[in-house]
Amino acid sequence: MTEDKGIFIKNIYYMLSYAFQVLKSSNAYENIAGEDFDNIENLFAAILSKGISQQIKQGLYRVYTEEKDQLPLLRGKLNLQGTLKNCVQQKRVLTCEFDSLSEDNLFNQILKTASFLLLSSSRVTPEYRLALRKNLERLYRVSEINPKLIRWDQLKYQRNNQSYRMLMNLCYFVLNGQITTTEKGKFKLLSFSDEHMNRLYERFILEYFKAEYPELKPEAPYINWCLDDSGNNLGIEFLPTMKSDIVLHYGDRTLIIDAKYYSSVFRTHYEKQQLHSSNLYQIFTYVKNLDPQATGKVSGMLLYAKTGEALSPDFSYVMHKNNICVKSLNLGTEFRHIRRQLNEIAEYIKNLS
Repeated sequence: MTEDKGIFIKNIYYMLSYAFQVLKSSNAYENIAGEDFDNIENLFAAILSKGISQQIKQGLYRVYTEEKDQLPLLRGKLNLQGTLKNCVQQKRVLTCEFDSLSEDNLFNQILKTASFLLLSSSRVTPEYRLALRKNLERLYRVSEINPKLIRWDQLKYQRNNQSYRMLMNLCYFVLNGQITTTEKGKFKLLSFSDEHMNRLYERFILEYFKAEYPELKPEAPYINWCLDDSGNNLGIEFLPTMKSDIVLHYGDRTLIIDAKYYSSVFRTHYEKQQLHSSNLYQIFTYVKNLDPQATGKVSGMLLYAKTGEALSPDFSYVMHKNNICVKSLNLGTEFRHIRRQLNEIAEYIKNLS
């Protein structure tokens, strides 16, 4: 289990399986579901090592890079300045510039860097350390990259590298914001934060409904501000964007789900427990802008990951004809129970009146 919310480590595998469907569809990962993990680093090491091994078997993704070399015969384009210099030095070679397919590209550099970072964790057990090292031996042509310099928006996917998509997302989860620099300039792994778990939590819930309830048309759209057509709406560009986490549809009914992964669901105000006001304001704003006529056909749900707090939210309100509820999803139980909880949410929207 993880330290902060008592999440079963195995459930993180299932969450990843839904978030990135390749885990369910590829035979490379089929044994992971039957393994026991006592920490998240071992789980990530297992998935990453199996994923890299599969990529090596299929052939690592390669891209054309421009190279320059001294060759006895012309290859590619002649570099005149370099060749003249060779003549002056009485070297009987040509300076050539040519394109070459290389494994040393950003995708493979990220795989190698994430592997080394996981190896730096004492929590990764010998079995998974050995698997990572075996793969690193095969990546000897690939350079490491400073994790802080990775431009994740430069990763462009096409037919030849689609199989890297899940691995890149996993590496993003490992590398982005999860590193610190030691005095010697090396990197070490930190614990996984609420911020990064929240991203996985959101995506897992969305992809679960896409896989299990496609008839609910799950999506995560932007919600437009409901502005009057008066022509006086100056400064529209300064309004914050409203990006929903999960939106489900059933007939003429819509349910907006805002997924929240916090260390604490409640805050204490004057010795009284209260829900985070900003969360309620946010879901209320989403609902009212999607239902400006107050038809009551749009509902909202704050779905918190259950914490160790004694009180778990299970509240329901009607705000100007719209249903707003606050619930929790218990991740510290067997996955079949998590599935049941999510299925109940699907039934909830079907029963909204």
